[in-house]
Amino acid sequence: MWTSAQAPLFLFAGAPAYIYKDIGGVEYWVWFVAAHLLATAAISPFVGAISDFIGRRYVALAGSLCIMVGQVICGFAHNMDTFIGGMAMTGIGTGVNELTVIAGTSELVPISQRGYYLAAVTLTITPYIPSVMYAQLIASNSTWRFIAVLTSGSALIAFAMTFMFYSPPLPPVASHHSTMSEKMALVKRMDLFGGFLSISGLALLEIGILGGGYRHPWTDGIVLAPLVIGIVLIIIFLVWELRFAANPMIPKRFGKKPRTLLLTMVITFISGANFFSVLMIWPSEAYNVYGHDPIGVGIRGLPFAFGTLAGCLISLVLLSVLRGNIRWILLGSSVVMTAGCGGLAAARVDNIHTVYGILFVAGLGVGGIVVPASTVTTYICPSDLLATITSLTIAIRIVGGAVGYAVYFNLFVNQLKDDLPRFLAPACMRIGITNPEEIGQIIGMTAESLIDEIRSLRGMEDEAAYQSIVEAGQLAYTNAYPLVFYASIGFGAVSILASLFLEDVSEFVSDQVVADI
Repeated sequence: MWTSAQAPLFLFAGAPAYIYKDIGGVEYWVWFVAAHLLATAAISPFVGAISDFIGRRYVALAGSLCIMVGQVICGFAHNMDTFIGGMAMTGIGTGVNELTVIAGTSELVPISQRGYYLAAVTLTITPYIPSVMYAQLIASNSTWRFIAVLTSGSALIAFAMTFMFYSPPLPPVASHHSTMSEKMALVKRMDLFGGFLSISGLALLEIGILGGGYRHPWTDGIVLAPLVIGIVLIIIFLVWELRFAANPMIPKRFGKKPRTLLLTMVITFISGANFFSVLMIWPSEAYNVYGHDPIGVGIRGLPFAFGTLAGCLISLVLLSVLRGNIRWILLGSSVVMTAGCGGLAAARVDNIHTVYGILFVAGLGVGGIVVPASTVTTYICPSDLLATITSLTIAIRIVGGAVGYAVYFNLFVNQLKDDLPRFLAPACMRIGITNPEEIGQIIGMTAESLIDEIRSLRGMEDEAAYQSIVEAGQLAYTNAYPLVFYASIGFGAVSILASLFLEDVSEFVSDQVVADI
């Protein structure tokens, strides 16, 4: 379940240029990432409540089914709109399965051993560490559609294994409300209005951020309307949850250490922003700055992937070894994350070997927070709300990723919009291309990463002339990416500050098993 939930976004994010070359949508392909994240965030709070009410087994089966259906839609898509819809469906399944794995594992093992067991679960993603390389090799040697074959096949295996082998005991809430009428009554108590406010507000905010500056001016009503309405809806959501909701999405029983739980969620939000910024933006930098060789692009994605896995494992093991002394674990991870992500601003065409080390450090810090922070919340939340609180941490991480990615992508493309003409126009003139339309065509194709197609243009017959255009484009991209990673330092500073005020939770780390096995 864990690997099938992670694989679709990891793989498709590694080869976006191949996808929009085939089915179009170069202007808005970024929405297949945003739609996946928003769908995951939207479903997570409700899945937590439903699985607490009716149990994990059938919810997990539904999650794998959603991933399968979503990936089949993606594989057969002939336009970007359909592909985005498939990724949204996949995101629903991702939210379901990720929650089931974390909450389901946590309730079956002693509280003090959760770090060890979740570390073992995290290790199962190892085959997908070279996901960027897989995506590049599949897309360049056959068709990107075979990625969907791999991911839907993985989801099918997860569905079959869940059906045959996963029959966990009912959670406490479900066992105390055993009849169908009682369970349906509990499901009807879910805060659907709060869910509508939160996800619609977030979606409109994303539309405004992603469109502002480079597709439309910030003062344009097309940008301002969704931004303002999104912010208003989010404010209404907060007021609704705090004052009016009878059964709020955010439980009022926050557990034994409410301050630590809230701070952990802040840290989770920040880690989500930085995790998805590097996960989604670095592959494009590896492609646009350092060359388009599929194996080379794949190799450049490995240090961050290995660093993230190592950071997860180290922090999860330390959670069990130190039995709840969480402040120094999350503080150390936050410092490393901030230093690593910020350090990526130093990437240049000629220093890739240095960048490998920085990528590993960034992954080490991000990995030290992403899953471990969710584990910390399971220590201090009420046992009957284990899945509900876990789902909220997942939703907050994904929301952080969606907001962070939108902000970072907007910073990048607005800088790139200025840098491409500044670097490419003089390069075109040096090789004798002076027609504004031809220069604009070269700039547009470079912006869309269609470098090979530039060879067919007039004036590109000479290899030296073509290479000079490619190098000018690489310099433009090199100049545009640092702003993203400078911005990540601000996010990281908030995470460091929040970590300083975490409390010791060792008193709650016992050998108790929540589930009645």
